[in-house]
Amino acid sequence: MIKYYFIGVIILISAILANIIASKLGLKTWYDFLNGINNGVSLSTFDYIWLFALYPLILGLSAKFVLMLWDKLF
Repeated sequence: MIKYYFIGVIILISAILANIIASKLGLKTWYDFLNGINNGVSLSTFDYIWLFALYPLILGLSAKFVLMLWDKLF
């Protein structure tokens, strides 16, 4: 159970860092996307690439990294 908690914490930290970087680069975050649905905010092509390809890839890679780290440590 500790393993899954550790994975979750690392994914959460990765998501927070990815959102900070996205906002610094002027990209929309999921919060902006969901609020934009109600307010009619348009997204650029790169916003869609970020939200539906790069962001999930970053989170998946962070999970893969923590699994590899866990296997090496324990």
